[in-house]
Amino acid sequence: MYNLTMPQAYAMLEAPDKSVLVKVGPEALLADVQAGRHTWVVDEPVEVGGQDCGPTPYDLLLSALGACTAITLRLYATQKKWPLEGIEVRLRHQRVHEQDCEKCEQPSHMLEEVQKELRLLGPLTEEQRQRLEAISQKCPVQKTLMSSLRITTTLAPADTDFM
Repeated sequence: MYNLTMPQAYAMLEAPDKSVLVKVGPEALLADVQAGRHTWVVDEPVEVGGQDCGPTPYDLLLSALGACTAITLRLYATQKKWPLEGIEVRLRHQRVHEQDCEKCEQPSHMLEEVQKELRLLGPLTEEQRQRLEAISQKCPVQKTLMSSLRITTTLAPADTDFM
């Protein structure tokens, strides 16, 4: 186990030196993912054409947010020497109506929403629990998702090898 300060841990979480490679073949929706020495599969449910062999892309998005939240809380509580014995984060993603209106089914009237529920285990005071809830909203992944994220796409030549 690492003994890192909050700034060191955030620097590791935000390290831009790693890339992720995703490959999907000519059939099915199954994606092979490689991140450094780690590999896994991502798939879609059978009802939308997948094989349900792995988590969906949104499962992974929620997993990243939940893991970052829990790690951030662990680092903070450890630094403060608070009796936080465990952290559980439950997340849900849904599309919700921006407001009650007649045209709510139109894309411009829908919002993406993530619901994040925390379960903080241990003999914490109510003040500590409230502070941890506030800190949970400051994890690097949540900050990224809430920011004006820019995604740039380039098309590599067909003969490029990503290996």
